[in-house]
Amino acid sequence: MIRKLLGLPTVLFVVSVLLVCLPGKREVGQPGAFLFVLGLMEAVYLSFAFRKEEYTAAKDIISLLYGLLLVWEIVTAKLGIAHQVLIPAPEDVFWVFVTQRELMIRGIFSSLALLFSGMVVGIGLGMILGMAVGWVPRLRNLFFPIARVISPIPPIIYTPYVVALMPTFRSASRLVIILGIFWPTFMSTILRVTGMERRLLDSARALCPNSRPMIFEILFPYVWPGIIRNLRVTLSASFLILTMAEMMGASSGLGYFIKNYSDYANYTNVVAGIILVGIVVSVLNLVIGQMEKHLIRWKV
Repeated sequence: MIRKLLGLPTVLFVVSVLLVCLPGKREVGQPGAFLFVLGLMEAVYLSFAFRKEEYTAAKDIISLLYGLLLVWEIVTAKLGIAHQVLIPAPEDVFWVFVTQRELMIRGIFSSLALLFSGMVVGIGLGMILGMAVGWVPRLRNLFFPIARVISPIPPIIYTPYVVALMPTFRSASRLVIILGIFWPTFMSTILRVTGMERRLLDSARALCPNSRPMIFEILFPYVWPGIIRNLRVTLSASFLILTMAEMMGASSGLGYFIKNYSDYANYTNVVAGIILVGIVVSVLNLVIGQMEKHLIRWKV
């Protein structure tokens, strides 16, 4: 256990702290936020030291992050060989989380409100309509060929037109997210329903001769686990669509935060915004992972 506590991440943590305290060629801002991040990473590593199954992965990830931060600190603050405007020092970047915390928090809530509303509608419509189309042969023959043509079109293509067409930016962003989620969910639901085993379908028809009970009592429990398992991919795609839409005319949100400061060449805030997006997505993935463990206790 002592060897774990004094492992490579701890050594890199000590080296990083000492390096931050040394003078360098470039003047940087307050180091407090950066030192807090280093301490937080060390605390996360130490917490995993008592988990035998997850220790190795945590050790490798934390060591890689420490290595990247060390290289970043050396080439910027200490040696000053990186471009001073395009590649800011980590002390300056992480200090943005202190000075711009209110704007960042508002951006997180604004983005998540759009994201969740669009995801709920897109997934709900995709599942319900996909189960109906997959179950009824006539609907499947009509809509499935159309969906195969429309679904591969990236939302990036029609986002500018939707933003110009809708009355408000938020409604346009919500519609883009809905469309970006609906088509993959719709297609995967149809394929999952049509891929059901013949014996299972025959038994389901005998138990539920009507379409409505069949869809909600048989097909829905069959399709739902696959939707939950693909939720992380759906989330990543949705966040990509969201930030892209926010960069095209929003007045709040994470995408707006990055685009606004990039217009003024404030790349310190831009890098901080990119890191913030990564943190938010990582936290959401952790939440979805816990949801999957509780909502799906079997594999279909």
